[in-house]
Amino acid sequence: MPFDLKRRLAAEALGTAILVATVVGSGIMADRLSSDAAIALLGNTIATGAMLVVLITILGPVSGGHFNPVVTMVFATRREIAAPAAVFYVAAQVAGGLAGTLIAHAMFELPLLQLSETVRTGAGQWIAEAVATFGLVLTILAALRFRGEAVPTLVGLYITAAYWFTASTSFANPAVAIARALSNTFSGIRPVDVPGFIVAEGIGALAAAATVGWMLAERNTSISPTTLTGAD
Repeated sequence: MPFDLKRRLAAEALGTAILVATVVGSGIMADRLSSDAAIALLGNTIATGAMLVVLITILGPVSGGHFNPVVTMVFATRREIAAPAAVFYVAAQVAGGLAGTLIAHAMFELPLLQLSETVRTGAGQWIAEAVATFGLVLTILAALRFRGEAVPTLVGLYITAAYWFTASTSFANPAVAIARALSNTFSGIRPVDVPGFIVAEGIGALAAAATVGWMLAERNTSISPTTLTGAD
């Protein structure tokens, strides 16, 4: 990549911070403006999907635009990012996410340090997170294969849809889950519920990587010299 590791880490931290500030901040704003939970979720959804398009477009060329530990994990398993760099990416993403939560609280003049009391647990929630993350990674990898320039738009559209078709409202991101645990607002999740989400997200991501690896593998249609000569 044309940028050194320090700049790539800065891009990952900044992008994740802005993403989380958007998720948490738009949730607070939506909750304040409407007593209707569906309208509040719609406001939260639109802001998040739109911001993902922006962030991946402007910071993707710097760091790859992961902003998500499971995305980094998948690229590491595909040997598209070195393992040491991947560890630093994840640390930058988590730190950025935590900063994003603090920024959102500061903008709305809320206590900076909070712990969420919103219960998000159970088989349905875990299945939803696995499905949400599977779809996200599938979208990224397939888009990179066929329409690389469309990745920002496709990811934004996917997350916008996944907010509504998954029971968990599609966190699909361990860094975001950790950051949202520190916000007792519309977008929060109890800290005790975060590990279950992270495990489900990891399973979904790896399943998507395996599926894409099999489904999009090119067939070997070459003809060997043995076949050409008719030799045994």
